[in-house]
Amino acid sequence: MRILKSGSKGPSVQLLQLALNRAGYGTLAKDGIIGSATAAAVSRFQRANGLLVDGIVGPDTHRALMPWYTGFLSYTVRRGDTLWQIAQKYGTSVFAIKTANPLVDPSNLAIGSSLLVPLGFPVVPTDIAYSSQLIGYCVRGLAARYPFISTGELGKSVMGRPLWYISMGMGENRVLYNASHHANEWITTPVLLKFAEELAYAYAAGEDIGGQSAAEIFDYASITLVPAVDPDGIDLVTGELTQGEFYSSAVKTAEQYPQLAFPSGWKANIRGVDLNLQYPAGWEQARENKAALGITSPAPADFVGREPLCAPEARAMYEFTRMLAPSLTLSYHTQGQVIYWKYLDLEPPMARSIAEAFSYASGYSVEDTPYASGFAGYKDWFIQDYDRPGYTIEAGIGENPLPISQFDEIYAHNRDLLTLAALVT
Repeated sequence: MRILKSGSKGPSVQLLQLALNRAGYGTLAKDGIIGSATAAAVSRFQRANGLLVDGIVGPDTHRALMPWYTGFLSYTVRRGDTLWQIAQKYGTSVFAIKTANPLVDPSNLAIGSSLLVPLGFPVVPTDIAYSSQLIGYCVRGLAARYPFISTGELGKSVMGRPLWYISMGMGENRVLYNASHHANEWITTPVLLKFAEELAYAYAAGEDIGGQSAAEIFDYASITLVPAVDPDGIDLVTGELTQGEFYSSAVKTAEQYPQLAFPSGWKANIRGVDLNLQYPAGWEQARENKAALGITSPAPADFVGREPLCAPEARAMYEFTRMLAPSLTLSYHTQGQVIYWKYLDLEPPMARSIAEAFSYASGYSVEDTPYASGFAGYKDWFIQDYDRPGYTIEAGIGENPLPISQFDEIYAHNRDLLTLAALVT
């Protein structure tokens, strides 16, 4: 992470403020600006942790804050320790520690052994702006708390950021959910991350989610989530990326399109390629449609690229999907509270009835994709090549990027839909 000091701004500062609050060093407003209150809290944290007290958040302070970024820490067992005592010390529960350490015998803790200790708050924040760094912390935190899930990278972005995936469940029904093909639709990323966290917890606790038994979901389905297809673009839109070669290039690209606000109007990857216009399903028609609008070169939105799958993020999603060959896909976008369910006249078996079930679960309407937007998307390619149900879910209402204050409403509409999607095919 970057060095933060008085006057620093952006998502990293919001995450810092969240971490300091989690650690008990204040009730800071998560405004994304290091003012006097945040600087004082940093100094208190540094003093308590034996660090140089300078109010500057450099590598050592970030390292010390890591448990409050990721939601867990490593604890070395001492003589006389019990799980209850460790849980009390860190404000967590014996259940959480046992879940994270399934091979540990609580009645026989080995002195000197290491335990993963989940801390007493959810891993996934839902009230701050996101960055590629925060996405990685969430993935790490979920993997630590719930060792029965698997995580990994399906590829890298233009800037080398990981394209993370999270997989859970043991069933034969493979489903694949993705979010944030478009940078300024980043609010969909915490939607998938929160769902992953709630589903994992429900399975560990033997509870239901969305009116369904989590254990039965795990038995029936294998769910894979790709929470952010465009991490570089997310960093640009939320203000995490504000300097360097890639930022300067994006600024020059945006200057060619003054009608689009910068960076809030940026949908594309960092090279100005719209990732949801990259798939080999009517790509030539998409190029013609966008050229009619005057977009024939890198742009904040709607440039289809020089050829299909030339963007590494789209190529990675294409290859990952081919490897999984899922029975159903969901692609999360914003906005409009709409479910798009077919490509041209292609209607996979059960696709319409499943869309209606999703509509009932979410309150969203079912509509046909507008012609001008109906080519070269991920959903389009999946339906064309697999003849299986694929959906674009346009969550929320308003103007992109939607404010994080909409998150709770968006998630409430979509939790049952996400649950149902694992069970309907």
